Amino acid sequence: SNSSTPLLKMAEVKRIGMGQRFSEAAIHNGVVYLAGQVPDQSVDGDISQQTAEVLGMIDMLLNDCGSSRQHLLRVEIFLADLADFDGMNAVWDKWVVPGFAPPRATMQAKLTRPSWKLEVIVTAAVRKRASVSSLSGE
Repeated sequence: SNSSTPLLKMAEVKRIGMGQRFSEAAIHNGVVYLAGQVPDQSVDGDISQQTAEVLGMIDMLLNDCGSSRQHLLRVEIFLADLADFDGMNAVWDKWVVPGFAPPRATMQAKLTRPSWKLEVIVTAAVRKRASVSSLSGE
């Protein structure tokens, strides 16, 4: 029956960068959920370099999903060593848009690879003017 159509549409999940094990992002009901973002090119770098790279990756993914750092709903930061807290914050503070600082949690965690100094998980809203359906032409 036609009554089930809205339910199906609401439950649609768009996945971005899907591999066999996980997707880089999922979009559902106007909310973007990013996978944990970790350093790639800067794995031998210090916390400043790794943080800058990861936040740049988040910018690109949010843009691909029709969102931005002005639309962050929540950020979770995992540091391999809490001694890197101030170094990470120095880069974070320049990245966050004034007036748009999101709810955030920072914790220490044993990360999957010893060279990673941080992993960042982001949830964000899709920009109102961006239609999720327009992203499916990939």
